[in-house]
Amino acid sequence: MIPTGDHRSRPLTVLGLDTATWTAAVGVVRDGVVLAEAAQPESRSHAQALPLLVARVLADAALGVRALDALAVSIGPGSFTGLRIGLGYAKGVAFAGQVPLVAVPTLEALAWVAGAAPGERICAALDARKGEVYAALFEATGSGPRRLTPDLAVRPAELAARLEPPCVLVGDAGTVYRDVLGARATIRPFATHHPRGGIVARLGWQRLLAGEGANPGDLEPVYVRLPEAELARPVSR
Repeated sequence: MIPTGDHRSRPLTVLGLDTATWTAAVGVVRDGVVLAEAAQPESRSHAQALPLLVARVLADAALGVRALDALAVSIGPGSFTGLRIGLGYAKGVAFAGQVPLVAVPTLEALAWVAGAAPGERICAALDARKGEVYAALFEATGSGPRRLTPDLAVRPAELAARLEPPCVLVGDAGTVYRDVLGARATIRPFATHHPRGGIVARLGWQRLLAGEGANPGDLEPVYVRLPEAELARPVSR
């Protein structure tokens, strides 16, 4: 399911990027309609995969980079390295084209691929390593997921205690912690329910219509939990 939104007199073309997980995903929308999208599961190098996916998607949509009115990027939480690669690439394209960059919460975009029925709970959850998961809870509605919680970094057992059936869990945490989470939620396979670039692009398009586009230089990844480099940095006195 893909979100809907309002229209403007001039169609806006938005490219969406998601590198928050091991799947790199790219999509492009015009006036909210997905023109093309592609993904590379288990990408060994997002830095190498991303330009190729962008070129493929733009070619499939018969568009050039100059046709873009904005870029949307999955901003986190997720893989620290993946987020930096995706945001860095998006900033470069946005700066070159002098177009705005829109931040899309990773777990919110992921919730759209859950395929939950209205009234069901959705848990979007990603493996955060070190025995934790990044998670957020949503309620499925006829107009899309409605957020119930902020993004959290929690232990799998703590997340399981928060889940109220009927609940659909989407994200790679369901694969990694199936033994803990499987009894509390229906787990969607990550191989078929991974991030979609078209959803990121369309959510970004909605935010652009709402005036949420930002100067590319102003955006930073949303980590929820500090990266190792930050944790290891000595505190200044």
